[in-house]
Amino acid sequence: MLTMTAVLSAIAFVLAFFEFPVPLSPFFARMDLSDLPALIGSFAYGPGAGVTIELIKNALQLPTTATGGIGELANFLMGGAFVAIAGFIYKFHKTKRTACIACLIASVGMGVTAAVVNYFILLPAFEAFMPLDQLIASFSEMIPFIKTKLDVVLFNAFPFNLLKGLAISAVTMVLYKRLTPVLKGRQ
Repeated sequence: MLTMTAVLSAIAFVLAFFEFPVPLSPFFARMDLSDLPALIGSFAYGPGAGVTIELIKNALQLPTTATGGIGELANFLMGGAFVAIAGFIYKFHKTKRTACIACLIASVGMGVTAAVVNYFILLPAFEAFMPLDQLIASFSEMIPFIKTKLDVVLFNAFPFNLLKGLAISAVTMVLYKRLTPVLKGRQ
């Protein structure tokens, strides 16, 4: 379990470098699939392993950060909530149906966590780099009815992270059963 947690952490770290732009978001809002190994680890070994993978991935990113650690903290909080919720639900009844339900609930949980983290931590912290009015304006270029910090959270942060959770969940549902023998040391 310890070895696979380390391997999944390393894979998550590498996946974090493969970012792609998100429609209806400013240039700095990008998506990656680095939470995928953490979700797989959470299903295989429990929510503690998933959160540990998130922690290690974000700690490895700190030396090269462009956000002063703010982005990594936010990524850890959102990703950690996602994999903890999914792993906790799946732990009690390990079926494909439960995994689907766990992923759906965890995706909503990730969206809610993102909304709270963005409103109270990220947006205020990023004011050190860019005035809040400019930040809001960058979002309103893509979605014209965004006029306030709450609008950014409700119409960008929440749906963005909900969709990210659903995308990672879909990939996990395709891969997890195929990887189970390797994860459990049977192959």
